[in-house]
Amino acid sequence: MSTLTAARPSARRWRWQPSVRFAVAVLAVVAFLAVAGGAVAPHDPLLQDPDLALRGPSSAHPFGTDYLGRDVFSRLLAGTGTTVVAALQSVGVGLALGVLPGLASLWLGRGAEWVLLRAVDAVMTLPFIVFAIAVTGVLGNGLSQAMVAIGVLFAPLFFRVTRAAGLSLTRAQYVEAAELFGASRWRILRTHVWGKVVPTVAVTAAQATGGALLAVSSLTFLGIGVQPPAPTWGGVLASELGFLAQQPWAPVIPAALIMLAVAALNALADAIRPGGAA
Repeated sequence: MSTLTAARPSARRWRWQPSVRFAVAVLAVVAFLAVAGGAVAPHDPLLQDPDLALRGPSSAHPFGTDYLGRDVFSRLLAGTGTTVVAALQSVGVGLALGVLPGLASLWLGRGAEWVLLRAVDAVMTLPFIVFAIAVTGVLGNGLSQAMVAIGVLFAPLFFRVTRAAGLSLTRAQYVEAAELFGASRWRILRTHVWGKVVPTVAVTAAQATGGALLAVSSLTFLGIGVQPPAPTWGGVLASELGFLAQQPWAPVIPAALIMLAVAALNALADAIRPGGAA
């Protein structure tokens, strides 16, 4: 049996694992709601009706209503886009600030390497939530400002993962041979290094997106980044926790949505990790 034929069953196995099917299904629904959640919401997520405040699930309101009589189901659907876009924004900032410097540190010499490593060590000491609160306090209470702050704190993760993945490649014989034949560093990176680093970066990005969703939900839970009445997953969870005596079950719904999305991202990261589907 050839190597190609032997590799195909392995690929099929990870594609059809229950965890992969679960992850793909959940993320497909989340992606759809991120794009069209507001359009498919059965009610206006901002519409208040005090007469319907704190009602339980019904055919008209599947997840009940909040303390202002707003439909919780519609608010979760409409808030998906804001939550997901914010999480992706922070991961994008982390990728931009971490991947390229991580690769550059391998070829720029010891001086630049020392500076980059010390900068990464300094950023890693900053606490996520406190740093995000400080940045929004200086730049204004906007979700973009908060996500840039979170993205800066993700950068060391991408830097270290990229550097670790590329470090062994810089000593590979084919890389040394390319250098001897006069290949430029850009050509070596593009031809021999980048393609082998991308899978590791992709796994890290999937896991970081799960962490970013938790960070977004935590910040919006605290009222940072998005001001009421704009719906977000964290904001809906915060409003439900204020009325546990009347609706002890209500916080379970937004919390379960956050947990499902994060679990799906982690399952997908495990599936695409090199060797993880064996």
